[in-house]
Amino acid sequence: MRALFLWAAGNRWLATHVPRWRFARRAVKRFLPGEGFEAALKAATDFKARGVGALFTLLGENVTDLADANRVVEHYEEVLAASAGVEAEVSVKPTQLGLDIDPDAAYANLLRLARAAANAKSFLWIDMEGSAYTERTLDLYKTLRAEHANVGVALQAYLHRTVSDVATLLPLKAAIRLVKGAYAEPAEIAFMRKREVDENYLALCAFLLPEVKRRNLRLVLATHDTVLIAKAWRFAQALGMERAHFEVAMLYGIRTDEQLRLAREGYGVRCLIAYGDAWYAWYLRRLAERPANMWFVARQLLP
Repeated sequence: MRALFLWAAGNRWLATHVPRWRFARRAVKRFLPGEGFEAALKAATDFKARGVGALFTLLGENVTDLADANRVVEHYEEVLAASAGVEAEVSVKPTQLGLDIDPDAAYANLLRLARAAANAKSFLWIDMEGSAYTERTLDLYKTLRAEHANVGVALQAYLHRTVSDVATLLPLKAAIRLVKGAYAEPAEIAFMRKREVDENYLALCAFLLPEVKRRNLRLVLATHDTVLIAKAWRFAQALGMERAHFEVAMLYGIRTDEQLRLAREGYGVRCLIAYGDAWYAWYLRRLAERPANMWFVARQLLP
């Protein structure tokens, strides 16, 4: 089922037609508070009142015009200025900033956003896309990290290379958001079975957490797998970490009860709130991450 979802996410015919179907637009509302930023900001305000922070991301990737990339940057600058009251952070894809067109322009755009985040006393996260972009994304991050401390990067636990990437990033005092990974990758470079991905995720946590404690680094566990979170917390607890410094991130609309429970128990929790009309591929990848969500989609077919 995961492979089917990932295939559908990359299918151009489906990407053109499915967003027009009423049931699809109804189903995606589980994961989006709305297509506009105003809805995302309202959701963040509601979460903040319950002890959960926000991480905003405007959906979209692989822009083909630098003018569009510039509009994305301007939008995020406005978001950072408008969201000071909810202390939200932002996360952006490099291809949304023009990486496919001009790497130098993409870096200049990232630099603008890092400065805007610093001015807003916020934080900028760089999303990780498919493996074709891994090396270039890390190069962008390493260069940016040399100039700005308030930037972090997402790493994917399903890639074999990630443990080596962690080792190269630690001397930079990198901030890492550890995800499982949601793109279709070959077995030569990625773990295929859920059990293998989970084991590698936990191994990466065991590798990272002592460094987080020793170097005062930032690590965010971006997963809805509360079993993995509990196991990682036992590592952190043995190291003497405080709950407030143990950070978790989950998506809007998924395991909200667990997000609120973790926040009540004193953990650092952020809800990744996505918005925008370019939701099709992103939505299919979310279903691929957790095929149980397909039952929710099936219910949308009913009257």
